[in-house]
Amino acid sequence: MLKEKLRHKNIILASGSPRRQQFLKDLDLDFEIRLKEIEEIYPPELKAQEITDYLAVLKSTAFDGELEPNDILITSDTIVWHDGKALGKPKDFDDAVKMLRSMAASTHEVFTSICLKTTEATTVFHDVTKVTFASMTDEAIHYYLETCKPFDKAGAYGIQDWLGLTVISRIEGSYTNVVGLPTEKLYRYLSSFID
Repeated sequence: MLKEKLRHKNIILASGSPRRQQFLKDLDLDFEIRLKEIEEIYPPELKAQEITDYLAVLKSTAFDGELEPNDILITSDTIVWHDGKALGKPKDFDDAVKMLRSMAASTHEVFTSICLKTTEATTVFHDVTKVTFASMTDEAIHYYLETCKPFDKAGAYGIQDWLGLTVISRIEGSYTNVVGLPTEKLYRYLSSFID
């Protein structure tokens, strides 16, 4: 449906995430993937969605001067926000253990921001989902990290894998947001580009 209406647009996804790529396929959108290396550093005073908004826009600036009039660039960023701190991708195994221990038997928030950039405008929006973990033993944490290796994921976990099946006791908000792309909001915003 939206695919037909956007047939004169060229959608560019600037993400190497297989999950984000699959979501766009599942939305039945034609798109291409363009990747650029970005150092994901943000000002230390930023909090929660300010961080993901900043990083989503930062990722889009790497394409300044390269977009054609019919291009719609999609960049995004996801963090886990827990106890007043941003949990990005773990540095190593020990860092991942520390993150998961801190989130056990508590609720955290997942923020994902999306930046849509064209030659004429830049639009940024975000979504937030509350996720509650049951308690976790160290044995379960080690098993999860060794079998699923979630080291490329914010907060050292994926809601769609073993931990999501066994530890998440409650979710308030968008499931796809926790995976890394709030598809309902993205679909709505892309609809605004219809000629």
